Amino acid sequence: MVKTNSLKAWVLAARPKTLTGAVAPVLVGAAFAYSQLSTLNFQFSAVLCFLFAVFMQIDANLVNDYFDFRKGTDREDRLGPERACAQGWITPRAMQWGIAIMTTLSCLVGIAILFTHMQWELLVIGVLCVLFCFLYTTHLSYLGLGDFLVLVFFGFVPVIFTHYVITMGGWSIPLAIASLAMGLATDNLLMVNNYRDRHQDKVSGKRTIVVRIIEAQIKRYGEEFGRKKGEKICLNLYLWLGVIAMLLAITSICLNMQVQASILIVGIKVGLPIIYFLLHIKAFHQMKAFEGKALNQVLGVTARNIFLFGVLLAISVFL
Repeated sequence: MVKTNSLKAWVLAARPKTLTGAVAPVLVGAAFAYSQLSTLNFQFSAVLCFLFAVFMQIDANLVNDYFDFRKGTDREDRLGPERACAQGWITPRAMQWGIAIMTTLSCLVGIAILFTHMQWELLVIGVLCVLFCFLYTTHLSYLGLGDFLVLVFFGFVPVIFTHYVITMGGWSIPLAIASLAMGLATDNLLMVNNYRDRHQDKVSGKRTIVVRIIEAQIKRYGEEFGRKKGEKICLNLYLWLGVIAMLLAITSICLNMQVQASILIVGIKVGLPIIYFLLHIKAFHQMKAFEGKALNQVLGVTARNIFLFGVLLAISVFL
């Protein structure tokens, strides 16, 4: 039993398991910065980046909870994890205050980053993060743009701009490749969500990539065969997002590697992303076997794998 507006209710609404997806790309960006600076003097900047990422993720979760409740998307047939407003754990009015507080905290951290580094282009990035935090749930997710936004705001933005904040500028091809790898790996979290909710999303008018792929196959091959073919394509897309992410990570590591690195270090650095790949293959087979609410297990495993991917990539760069 969860008491209305209690601390437990707010913890559940914040969805702690999703925070790993916000932390992992910042960790990768910080690792690249360390490999360039070879110093730990960037600690304050790194902490600010982590705080901004975590606060924005919690804010996005609260916004998603509130606006999906208002839109009526969180119906009785919902298959995903329970939502705070829909379950009555948090009242809509209290959730509005929660969103306002988390948005304010995120902006305060963003202002601290801005005035610490006086890089005014960071203001544009911060404003876009807050803006799309709201636009995603209210409009863009219904247009099937969620995957693109994940690629940008869980890949390029946190990895490249964490590095940018810590090093006071500069970027590299290995950094850009690593950010793309991080974004593709993180998008698998959305793929599981959208695959699990494909039937409900179609009813709600939410035209995710999964819904669009299945509808296209049904239009081409007919209802029964087209649906099965579309679902198979979506499952394979989950697989290949992880495969490509691993290959990009290895490419980034190799390009960032020092020429004089020993064979042992090279083997360890290249081998670490393969650990993620093996776990990803296992999650893929689970995804093929499960359906409905059982896919929430795959969601949890995927979140863990994404965090591990970020940690392994960061260690490879750090070495």
